[in-house]
Amino acid sequence: MTNHQTTTSSMGWKELWLKEDWWAIWLGIGIIVIALLFFAAHGTLGPLAVLPPRWDSFGQLFGHFKANVVWYGIQFVVWLAIFSVSTGIMGIKQKDFIPSFVFLYLLSLVVLIIGQWKPASYYGFEAPLVALLVGLIISNTGKLPQWLGAGFRVEYYIKTGIVLLGATLPFTLIFWAGPVAVIQATIISLATCLTIYFVGTKVFKLDKKLSAVLGVGGAICGVSAAIAVGGAVKAKKEDVSITITLVIVWAIIMIFLLPFVFRLLHLHPGIGGAWVGTSEFADAAGFAAASAYGRMVGNEDAAIKAFTLMKVIGRDIWVGIWSFIFAVISCVKWEKANSSEKPELKEIWWRFPKFVLGFFVASMLITLISSFYTLVEYNSLLKPMLVAPVSDLRLWLFIFCFLSIGLTTKFGELTAAGRKPFLAFTSGVVVNVLLGFLLSVIILGSYWSSME
Repeated sequence: MTNHQTTTSSMGWKELWLKEDWWAIWLGIGIIVIALLFFAAHGTLGPLAVLPPRWDSFGQLFGHFKANVVWYGIQFVVWLAIFSVSTGIMGIKQKDFIPSFVFLYLLSLVVLIIGQWKPASYYGFEAPLVALLVGLIISNTGKLPQWLGAGFRVEYYIKTGIVLLGATLPFTLIFWAGPVAVIQATIISLATCLTIYFVGTKVFKLDKKLSAVLGVGGAICGVSAAIAVGGAVKAKKEDVSITITLVIVWAIIMIFLLPFVFRLLHLHPGIGGAWVGTSEFADAAGFAAASAYGRMVGNEDAAIKAFTLMKVIGRDIWVGIWSFIFAVISCVKWEKANSSEKPELKEIWWRFPKFVLGFFVASMLITLISSFYTLVEYNSLLKPMLVAPVSDLRLWLFIFCFLSIGLTTKFGELTAAGRKPFLAFTSGVVVNVLLGFLLSVIILGSYWSSME
């Protein structure tokens, strides 16, 4: 078998406290359980999940921080404690990690302030995209000390964030969303992933693992999907980096392009939101595009609701499905062809990204709770008191992740990938946009235009 399997399986039970995947589960599920306990006691984890508000004057900003400075201090101590303890157990030197994380947290706070500035968010520069841009500017205009990288744990932050994402996607939401959103999301996920994969492998002769990461990155939510599937197929680190970069490039383009096209076609905001949910590649960018178009036509709620049904509920749930599928294919087909040894089925378990299990456990926990409530009660009670704080903590983790990506990425590394991955991924962009038009406007337009 491969060295990877030997290394992974020989760890045995030690995996439970020595691997990021398991720590992501422990931390993510732990946060959700604590949030549930607060909710059961008629309280909320909201104060600990404090974020800068939307603002357009320094007076607003100053007032917010004056009222919440203690909670920011508590939040920082909690983040530092859980990450320093866990990374210390995993063998990361704390004399480097702790000052690095302090830097990352403070920079994340600055990013959130910028991202919450109303003019910035109005033009699509939501906090995760600001985090990436700030990180890229810093890493490509100056030289950071090597020890500072100890706190830039891209995969750890995004894996924990994905577990928390499960709490915002109870299966009851899928039922409430109805078959239309689920069917459309399934068509998009399958069509986009398979298009990119086969164009990559058959037309441009790219490595199958790179094509798989590109395909799933385009089919779901680029950063999280690329990391999950990259681990499932044992892709190279640069394969994941290439995919993340292409996702972000096209996500930024779509922020401006899609609302412009919608305006030319005079689309209902619900239709526009569904088309964004079908065609965008990142949740933050998609939310920005849907929100921007909704504001243009005076009905932001309809655009965001349709986008949420399509992207956040419909497409994002596929991260676990595609991870499992490609883990199986990689183990029993691709690596079998390159080795005379017979692959063992348990390799699928070693290969499967464990944090995806945390995603489903989190979803089932919230599903169990939400099953006792109607959709109206979910939106008026569970969402603000239970789900929203978890979602805000997830945003902090995504900011940590996107900043870390930017701070560890050099433009020279991106151009070295060549044009073939770009063209393969762009084939999926074309499919996404055209199918988005066909399904959201032509075939299911009457459904999406009923959004209010």
